[in-house]
Amino acid sequence: MMLHSILFYVFAGIMFGAALGVILSRNPVHSVMFLVFTFFNAAILWLLAEAEFLAIVLVLVYVGAVMVLFLFVVMMLDVDVEAAKRGLTRYAPLGIGLALIMAIELINVIWLRGQGEGAALGFVDLPEGYSNTKALGSVLYTEHVYAFEIAAVILLLAIIAAITLTMRKRPGLKVQDISKQVAVRAKDRVRLVKMDAEKKQ
Repeated sequence: MMLHSILFYVFAGIMFGAALGVILSRNPVHSVMFLVFTFFNAAILWLLAEAEFLAIVLVLVYVGAVMVLFLFVVMMLDVDVEAAKRGLTRYAPLGIGLALIMAIELINVIWLRGQGEGAALGFVDLPEGYSNTKALGSVLYTEHVYAFEIAAVILLLAIIAAITLTMRKRPGLKVQDISKQVAVRAKDRVRLVKMDAEKKQ
């Protein structure tokens, strides 16, 4: 149990540092990479909490798909870094206050569970053979099926918006015209020039 607690706090500290890197990095690509690292450490925390399915989903969906898509969108778009950083100091006190409140709540829950008062908070010992995947699926696709479908539609709209932003017309943007490439003729592109043969001296 002691090793479990040490690993939890170590990975939580690493995740906290990576989260700071997301908001403090001046390069948007570096921010995305820090965000990927944050999600990866969050998946490890889910594993320590015996929620294996959520950890796998976090790695496959967020790290493997959404963050890679976000990384390519950031690299292809013209992001004004200075404009994005202007509001950092303005909203920093509010963000720090919210972070402290969430940290206090998390520490309070962990402390109460460690003191043996977890049953009052809903923490119970799971029976042998319990599957959190089956329990999560039964709740997700029965009680919250409409919210799940709405979230899927929102994600689809986000993907369409990202593609639209990437394909918008910008000065200096080079695009391919497939119809022109197919209709091109060799004589329009290739010109044979006769030259005298070079003689060896």
